[in-house]
Amino acid sequence: MAALPTDRLGFLLSFRGELTGVRIRAALAVAGLHPRNAMTLMQLAPGATSQRELAVAMEIDPSQLVAILNELEAAGLAERRRDPADRRRHIVEITSAGTAALERIDEAVREAERELFGDLTEAEQTLLRGLLDRVVVDPAVHECGE
Repeated sequence: MAALPTDRLGFLLSFRGELTGVRIRAALAVAGLHPRNAMTLMQLAPGATSQRELAVAMEIDPSQLVAILNELEAAGLAERRRDPADRRRHIVEITSAGTAALERIDEAVREAERELFGDLTEAEQTLLRGLLDRVVVDPAVHECGE
């Protein structure tokens, strides 16, 4: 007897992930950003970093990061500048407009997460986060459509 899609973890995770992605993208729309742009701003929020370190932290190809940063710079949400100590290196930081956009995003995502995970206790959310961290996904093998 064939397994039902809900019996297969991959199908279940994929289906729930798609629906969750739709809800999170709707939340990000308050600032007119794609998830990858919002994630970049979140990475930049703690402070300036090198473009190379940012690509490593985000687990994306440096050429993909350049495209994201071009979009963020055009919108006035982030800026790049040459490192005075090493002219080959770019320093990236969030702007005040980027910080304001991130505050709007944070509130919208917080509300979406209340809707999505409201039936889970804090302990269950922590468990889910830990389990998802253990799902083997190699970003180099799987190209994200976002």
